[in-house]
Amino acid sequence: MRTAQQILADAAVIAVVGASRDPGKAAHRVPAEMQRYGWRIIPVNPSVDELFGEQAYASLADIPYPVDLVNVFRPATDAVEVVRAAVAIGTPAVWLQLGIVSPPARQIAEEAGIDYVEDRCLIVERAAGGLTRLG
Repeated sequence: MRTAQQILADAAVIAVVGASRDPGKAAHRVPAEMQRYGWRIIPVNPSVDELFGEQAYASLADIPYPVDLVNVFRPATDAVEVVRAAVAIGTPAVWLQLGIVSPPARQIAEEAGIDYVEDRCLIVERAAGGLTRLG
């Protein structure tokens, strides 16, 4: 299994489940910062049409192209459903944000053979590794 920083280094397209339109929430700030550093951010939120200058999708299954990483900003109780959906679309990795832990979701990811990170923040790992996708 890859480390958190390896997952980020290998990813170009990140689908963010629970992306928020509220700039005061981490579910907006974190994906916006990742986008500033060159990652393509695909918002997954059934309540919005567009976020971060990208079309938003109601579910992972609605995204018409591959994603490299599914980032989860939903309660731990939703993680199992999100990880199942991530496995179904063939994403190679799932990342539950800081404060989100789900042993059953981890088990689903492990059984599917995909990388799994939980209770860690994308922007903290990006900064710690000095990672960027900018040319």
